[in-house]
Amino acid sequence: MANRRLEEIKLLTLCMASDNREAFSRLVEIHQEGLRRFLLNLTGGDESLADDLAQETFIKAWLAVRSFHGLSGFKTWLYRIAINEFSTFRRQTSRFNYTSVDASAMSILDDTNHGGATDARMDVEKIIKMLPEKERIVVLLFYIEELPIKEIVKITAMPDGTVKSHLSRARQHLAKFVER
Repeated sequence: MANRRLEEIKLLTLCMASDNREAFSRLVEIHQEGLRRFLLNLTGGDESLADDLAQETFIKAWLAVRSFHGLSGFKTWLYRIAINEFSTFRRQTSRFNYTSVDASAMSILDDTNHGGATDARMDVEKIIKMLPEKERIVVLLFYIEELPIKEIVKITAMPDGTVKSHLSRARQHLAKFVER
């Protein structure tokens, strides 16, 4: 973990000091799988939209890498950009409909579906899709991306108590959906 953090710092330094594209490409390699998984789940399984948002996120990160101050981790900063891109997309279009995506097309636990999704996985995916957007974001970051509350606060720009209340409400909603 410490080695990865040191590698990330070195790569960021190269990007900032000399616009080193190879260093940024390595940062993309390190973070693209998790970011794409997060966006895929956030968009309700729309692979092309998740890919577009991931690409826009990395482009914006590249263009703004010199404004990264290191007050949070690069991953936190990157996910914040991704959420902003998703929010911008949601504002610009009203035609996006989460219920139009077939739940069997997505895999919430990982993006490598070995032999088809199980019934339990599909149920979890459907249930998470039913959560309000802010609750879904917090659940995905906490349970799927396994980020601590402190990082979720930085990514979402929500106060600590708000993140915790979204998680609590999401758990309540998930429990109600499971009971049905």
